[in-house]
Amino acid sequence: MKNLKTIISKFNKANILVVGDLILDQYIWGSVDRVSPEAPVPVVWANKRTYVPGGAANVANNISSLGGKATLVGVIGNDDHAKILTQELKKRNIGTTGIFTASNRHTILKSRVIAGHQQVVRVDWEDREPLPAELNKKIIGFIKKNIAKYDALIIEDYGKGVINKQLLEELILLACVNKKIITVDPKEDHFQFYRKATSITPNRKELENAIRNLKIKDNDNKFKLNSDRLFTDKDINSAALQIMDYLELESILVTLGEQGMKLFERGGRVTHIPTKAQAVFDVSGAGDTVISTFTLALSAGAKKLEAAYIANYAAGIVVGKVGTAVTTREELLKRIR
Repeated sequence: MKNLKTIISKFNKANILVVGDLILDQYIWGSVDRVSPEAPVPVVWANKRTYVPGGAANVANNISSLGGKATLVGVIGNDDHAKILTQELKKRNIGTTGIFTASNRHTILKSRVIAGHQQVVRVDWEDREPLPAELNKKIIGFIKKNIAKYDALIIEDYGKGVINKQLLEELILLACVNKKIITVDPKEDHFQFYRKATSITPNRKELENAIRNLKIKDNDNKFKLNSDRLFTDKDINSAALQIMDYLELESILVTLGEQGMKLFERGGRVTHIPTKAQAVFDVSGAGDTVISTFTLALSAGAKKLEAAYIANYAAGIVVGKVGTAVTTREELLKRIR
């Protein structure tokens, strides 16, 4: 525990670059006291509207809230939601110099209607088209020019078009050459492009889907992974170790919801970390908290197991809050105590 506290005290020295899909999360708060006469749905009496950074922007927000420095790289549209997102980022001291505007795309907006503590409905406005080659080049050019000043690179892949094969290949090569920590919050369709990252942080469903998508063969050209049935915990353990070897990763941190998380490390070490959640109100953005805290801890000199324990404590705090939430160093130290 003493080691964990020492690591957290060094968070303010970390400088992290976050690349990925930028999202604006909108919350409409209200109460319900009747059902609509037009359809069997509740009528929400709205009384407040709030905005918070989402997606890769939420990862940066978590880093900033924990005392680290974060700069975002991503794409927004030329619209009012882009202005709101930029304002929210600046309020939180998050770097925006790597954000590019694409006039032919919408700024991604996720609107949630909350009645009391219960989410009633979510409405998403988004683009999923891959980025044009010109925009890809601008992003890669920015990272090439600036990567030396960062301790770590987080790739936040929400599958909304920013993270693509060419970008991933160049980003990971750049980070490897510059000896930077590389962590990825993965999308199952892109697993084969994360080769040589330091760590990936899938949830169990993402890992299972990746097992079905990847065609990992052994020396006899036979498939190592049998994906034609339901996966047991033993299957998950075996698959994670094989994927780690196949992609030449240093570790995989799998989040398991109420069961906590599992850390798979080079050499075959597997550690199950039970959940530290005391109450669960909302799991929105919990994966963002895990990867941001895990990467912050690695940047502060933590071993992977220490970083995983700290990330588990942080996730246990944010799921006890309503909405896309973050935690602070003070909350984290208090929970560890």
